[in-house]
Amino acid sequence: MNEIKKNGKKWFYWFILGVAIITFYKLLDNFPEIMKGIVDFLKILKPFFIGILIAYILYMPSKTIEKKLRKSKVRLIKRKARTLSILASYIIFALILVIIFNWIFPVLVQSVTELVTNLQGYIEGTIQKYNELPQDSILKSEAVTNTINDILQSAKSIDFKQYINMDTIGQYAKGAVSFVNSIIDVFVAFIVSVYLLSGRTKIMAFLERFTKAVFKEKTYQNLSKYFNDTNEIFFKFLSSQLIDAVVVGVITTIAMSIMGIKYAPLLGFIIGLFNIIPYVGAIIAVIIAAIITLITGGISQAIWMLIVVIILQQIDANIINPKIVGDNLKISPLVVIFAITIGGAYFGMWGIFLSVPISAVVKILVEDFIKYKNSQKAE
Repeated sequence: MNEIKKNGKKWFYWFILGVAIITFYKLLDNFPEIMKGIVDFLKILKPFFIGILIAYILYMPSKTIEKKLRKSKVRLIKRKARTLSILASYIIFALILVIIFNWIFPVLVQSVTELVTNLQGYIEGTIQKYNELPQDSILKSEAVTNTINDILQSAKSIDFKQYINMDTIGQYAKGAVSFVNSIIDVFVAFIVSVYLLSGRTKIMAFLERFTKAVFKEKTYQNLSKYFNDTNEIFFKFLSSQLIDAVVVGVITTIAMSIMGIKYAPLLGFIIGLFNIIPYVGAIIAVIIAAIITLITGGISQAIWMLIVVIILQQIDANIINPKIVGDNLKISPLVVIFAITIGGAYFGMWGIFLSVPISAVVKILVEDFIKYKNSQKAE
């Protein structure tokens, strides 16, 4: 009887394995159709993802405002603290969007349009100034001359207007914000974010109960720890880097405007935007700003711009950024560069932006694994 039962289990095991192999083969055989179905399904869920993202961005401001409102002596305000905090967060978010699209965005578009329109003239002027340099100048060596002439002539031959003008800028902008073209999607995203923010306590309590029910106590404790650590790292990194980028962009724009550098708002925006990417971003932004200043204002203005911006970057790195970020992520610059390179290669701008906090989470996992293995050996 036991032999029959044992054989039955064995055949059942092989049957399940065979079904799994056939299913896996069929999945591979119809992989394009399956992927298309997954992509279509994700498109349907797009408003929910946008709502989750909005709720995540507004979570910390809403939480901070709610804490302050709960300290109020007015009973009604204390009782409606969460509702009022969510409302205040959305009002602030809306005001920021209004400022960006009504004041900042038009200035940037005007600067880009003017720069592109006059770029050919700037390049020709740069070539002329270079040709007027004394023959004994270090910049007149054969290798440097050939390299500079090749770069400038190549740039001169490009018709930038066909790539960037008011029409194409409008198209790019429409492409960048295409997800808000659907009123239904925006409405659903808004409702989802409101429900997530207002019911975050119940949602977290449910997830906690569910995790406890599914996993063992030790596994639950580890999952809870890593979830909290990951959330803290991501939110601290994203919020602090965005605030720091705005501060650096504004300070740089003001400094460049005082120096009389053309397209100061555009260059300040570029430096602030690239400053989101640790280490690498600041270098790339300064190089771009130096090239634009060189062709629009000459070598003297470019040198002074470099000096001022480098000083401001040092002030940011040593004073402003540590104050905003607080506890540093403590990741090696080599790891950051490696993470940004891999993230950018596989996932584009999102990969570049998120690679640093992800590498910080991986670092925590690796360090805990090493501690666990060492403690086992010690026993």
